[in-house]
Amino acid sequence: MNTIHDLLELVLQARATDLIVKAGSPPIFRVDGTITPSDSSPLSLEQTEQIVHSIEVSAYRDRLLDPGTSLNDDEILRMAMGEGRSPETNGSGPSSERDYVFSIPGLVRVRANVYQQDATPAAAIRIIPLRPPSIDALELPPSLKDLSLQPRGLILVTGPTGSGKSTTLAALIDHINQNARKNIITIEDPVEFVFQDGKSVIQQREVGRDTPSFASALGAALRQTPDVLMVGEMRTLEAMESVLMAAEVGHLVLSTLHTTSAPAAVDRLLNTFPPERRPQVTSQITSTLTGIVAQRLVRRSDGPGRIAAVETLSASPTVLKLIEEGNTGDLLTALREGGHYGMASMNQSLERLHRAGKISSEEALANSPNPQELRQLLRHA
Repeated sequence: MNTIHDLLELVLQARATDLIVKAGSPPIFRVDGTITPSDSSPLSLEQTEQIVHSIEVSAYRDRLLDPGTSLNDDEILRMAMGEGRSPETNGSGPSSERDYVFSIPGLVRVRANVYQQDATPAAAIRIIPLRPPSIDALELPPSLKDLSLQPRGLILVTGPTGSGKSTTLAALIDHINQNARKNIITIEDPVEFVFQDGKSVIQQREVGRDTPSFASALGAALRQTPDVLMVGEMRTLEAMESVLMAAEVGHLVLSTLHTTSAPAAVDRLLNTFPPERRPQVTSQITSTLTGIVAQRLVRRSDGPGRIAAVETLSASPTVLKLIEEGNTGDLLTALREGGHYGMASMNQSLERLHRAGKISSEEALANSPNPQELRQLLRHA
């Protein structure tokens, strides 16, 4: 077990989504959201170094085979030796922390972060399907299909780390690609799901490889005749400014935020900006917002794996008025009462999944933002 390819066979057999590699411990999987040590022997320092090196070589191989790559002889030699900075790095942080992405043809795509811990090499690895999933395959609310086909506006997908935001975003882009004739530009760090043109044409730009930053890529994208822009994550105020501007001038823009609920995403956007700019930002949000999808992954009771519980906030007149007046604390009530607009709170989504026999009541309550309210919904059902 000296290469990442050897380990990936075990990962796929275990249905794991993540793999952690460090010296002195067996390979560690994340299965259905839970950390699970494998049955293998602890990895030696030498084995860990070989696995990390094989990750680097795999990523370098993909870059060398990319027809768009232009490298000089010295860079090629350093790649072959496994030295120097990764061409897939995001351009930030010390050289001991590097991001790599590579594909195993016909199997999976791999995203790896290589770093140091206790002065020894380690790696955290995410397994990505080769093809983006569909909205139906993920059992997401059908209302997301209509949401994704809106001609313009801002769609946000929110949730904690590991809640499937990138997968849902990919499913929305895939639905547009299969059902509309659009020019879609994605800006990611790094590129995760790789799309093939369907009815739409898709251009995927990677920060650190194809463009220096999210903000610069968004500024350039406005001159590239886009219909749809997908921004992997709004990490900075500058990126948020660019996303709001792109939506304001008439494009459909999709992005992600790390918040635990749809109303919290509105507050996060507003609170990122200084107080004197909030009236302007409030106006931008109310004029562009199409919908916010907040989700978390919960364990299924009808089989292996997890399913997304989805809170959906639509830009109804009530929602837009509450945002405009600064009453974002009342958005949860609008969510609960907005079924006519395809809205649902997290508790309503959990209750529906339980009623459909897909999750247990214990799992629903464990993931509820308000267990007392959910108990009432479950009793009523």
